[in-house]
Amino acid sequence: MTTTTAPAVGFDRVSKTYGDVRAVDGLTLALHPGETVALLGPNGAGKSTTLDLLLGLKQADSGTVRVFGTAPREAIVAGRVGAMLQSGGLMDEVTVAELVALACALHPKPYKLSEVLSRAGVSQIAGRKVDKLSGGQAQRVRFALATAGDSDLIVLDEPTTGMDVTTRQAFWATMREQADQGRTVLFATHYLEEADAIADRVLVLHRGRLLADGTAAEIKAKAGARRISFDLEGEIDEPALRALPFLTAVDVSGHTVRVQSADADATVHALYGLGLYPRNLEVAGLGLEQAFVALTTAEEAKTK
Repeated sequence: MTTTTAPAVGFDRVSKTYGDVRAVDGLTLALHPGETVALLGPNGAGKSTTLDLLLGLKQADSGTVRVFGTAPREAIVAGRVGAMLQSGGLMDEVTVAELVALACALHPKPYKLSEVLSRAGVSQIAGRKVDKLSGGQAQRVRFALATAGDSDLIVLDEPTTGMDVTTRQAFWATMREQADQGRTVLFATHYLEEADAIADRVLVLHRGRLLADGTAAEIKAKAGARRISFDLEGEIDEPALRALPFLTAVDVSGHTVRVQSADADATVHALYGLGLYPRNLEVAGLGLEQAFVALTTAEEAKTK
């Protein structure tokens, strides 16, 4: 691998519009060698456009994008970037081994074919035609193509879609090894539990802007709210519960109540003030998924 002190990825006030839609809006960020970074955001947040700009598939209207200090296409031609994208199909009428061998042959610093097939878990289907693969198998082949050579940055767009649990676990174990060797791994995902478990750093995009940037724990703390759950006996007065102070979400299922509160102490105090006696009361921080929803919902409310 190439040794460098430059950021692996740098966006400096980057914007990209499609007609009246600003897909990326003044985005500034830097990713560093060895980081595993999750890119999150609701549909339309600008994740795909951001990855396209990073890979030189689209050009920014303003601002600059740099990959290891050079233009994206220069870094890609030099073999410093491997990418696994959802868009674009795989070649038909060729075997898995033939397709991966082509990727190895085109890479400036290729790995041995057998090594690439083994790492991606596709050795046993190497002789199968690509158009006969299941969705999960096709994803593993895309991963093989992304890691056909010694690249410093690996970009993954929804990489585990279609994979079963065992395959997903093996995939992420491999990606941890890649990061441990100093490579930067950037992945966009809708599986927020993966981001929570895998990423050193989480980026949350919203309407093309960077809404949050930090560890999963920092993102959870940024959301501010906490989860409160308890059981109530007898008939539940749901309107009274919804009137409790600082609530951001309420869910009543049978005799179990789950709420989110921006001030858990005040909410619990008011709960007892209603003359209620909650059992099995638990107060905990939000998970990454709940924090993500809380942050993006609050941001949406600001724009209305």
